[in-house]
Amino acid sequence: MPIYNKLVRDKIPAIIEAAGKGYRTKQLDDVEYIKELKIKLTEEMAEYQEVQTDGQAIEELADVLEIIHSLATVHGANIEEVEAIRKKKAEERGGFQEKIFLIDVDDE
Repeated sequence: MPIYNKLVRDKIPAIIEAAGKGYRTKQLDDVEYIKELKIKLTEEMAEYQEVQTDGQAIEELADVLEIIHSLATVHGANIEEVEAIRKKKAEERGGFQEKIFLIDVDDE
């Protein structure tokens, strides 16, 4: 019996059940949920780092975005609020489209 001990998408138990398999789950409290979302974000980012194609990259980025939606909610916001802050920061400091790599800054 494989042991997973990880946060999964909401429909995974139904998918497991439809495959005729048994499973055990538990409901996380808010503190555990945030901790597991952070772990899941790290896991998905690692998977993104390993992709070989644009299609795989988009799939992994979609997973990351799903986690960001959930994290925004648990922190009392929604994705629209996060997006508004992203836009404001892009206006003030720019984005990353120009591919600028800072090497150093003179202190003098």
